[in-house]
Amino acid sequence: MKALAAGIGVVFLSPFLLGGAAMMMASSSEAAQTSTFQCLADLDTDAVADQVTKILDGASGKDVHIEGLTLPDEQIPNAQTIVATGISLDVPKKGQIIALATAMQESRLRNLGSGDRDSLGLFQQRPSQGWGTAQQIHDPVYASEQFYKHLLKVDGWQQMTVTQAAQEVQRSGYPDAYAQWEPLATALQKAIAATFPTTGKDTADKDIETPPSTSDCGTTSDGSAFGPIPEGAIPKGYKIPKDTDPRARKAIVWAMQQLGTMYQWGGSCTNPRGEDPMGRCDCSSLMQQAYAKAGITLTRTTYTQVNEGKAVSPKALQPGDLIFSRGTAARPEHVGMYLGEGLVIEAPRTSRPVRITAIKDWAVLAARRVL
Repeated sequence: MKALAAGIGVVFLSPFLLGGAAMMMASSSEAAQTSTFQCLADLDTDAVADQVTKILDGASGKDVHIEGLTLPDEQIPNAQTIVATGISLDVPKKGQIIALATAMQESRLRNLGSGDRDSLGLFQQRPSQGWGTAQQIHDPVYASEQFYKHLLKVDGWQQMTVTQAAQEVQRSGYPDAYAQWEPLATALQKAIAATFPTTGKDTADKDIETPPSTSDCGTTSDGSAFGPIPEGAIPKGYKIPKDTDPRARKAIVWAMQQLGTMYQWGGSCTNPRGEDPMGRCDCSSLMQQAYAKAGITLTRTTYTQVNEGKAVSPKALQPGDLIFSRGTAARPEHVGMYLGEGLVIEAPRTSRPVRITAIKDWAVLAARRVL
């Protein structure tokens, strides 16, 4: 999936005193009790999209103004995680809007450290009510996944209003409060989903074009000889080519050591097997940290890595080359590292581990040699 600007992480804020009525599953935040219900019905969706894009491109929240969002630096990345998780789980657009409206009401899209009773995180989910451990709930991806899993179990949720569907999941003491956030949630979903040019059902795996043909002067294998490759595994028979640049070899070895670790949107890849989910890898941080072990500094995001080093033809790839897909050649959404033998290592997307795939499954838009 598309990499976030550097520095995005899970934010823990000081405790809120969240009073109020009993909840069966997840409690509403203090916002539910004190908010003035003012539906943001006249939002300019295009203007919201422009502001959202600025944040995702690394702009300061001081320069971004979206009605209803007072802390865009924190709120927009959290909204993006919710949408991305929904996309990865094949949740329809309406479900993503319900999730965003719910998180707006429960936490104002902040990863809160406390709440009514033992409520935590973006959706104010409660460990005591079976939502997971406190540590799990503080992981925005996990919290989003849990919300969607509960929503999808609601019979007829797609025919319900946003308020009705959210209430079926949350059991809030303020069930009418979700409605006020529907316009903003709709605008956010539209703006964020637009950053995924191939969004749709299982787009990460199915919306794949045939990659450029190869020639005898460069890449001669498309990886198909290895057959199906189990996620997180090294294909039987693969060895790093003998003539691989020593620096690329170091980067490849380190990246392969992370096989099987779970993807984390915005993760730093500094501790992929640690307890903190933000230490895990996304596609661009895997590239950055792998090459850091070889003494080569790369920038943080897919958008900037596509300008690193020098351009090379997809027909003449060498082990260690970065290859880019999804989006456009100028602004790709995904990056992986070529391993030779027609194979690529990548951190693919939410809910998937670092894995090796065949280059035949990539629509290569650009390739860069960073050595």
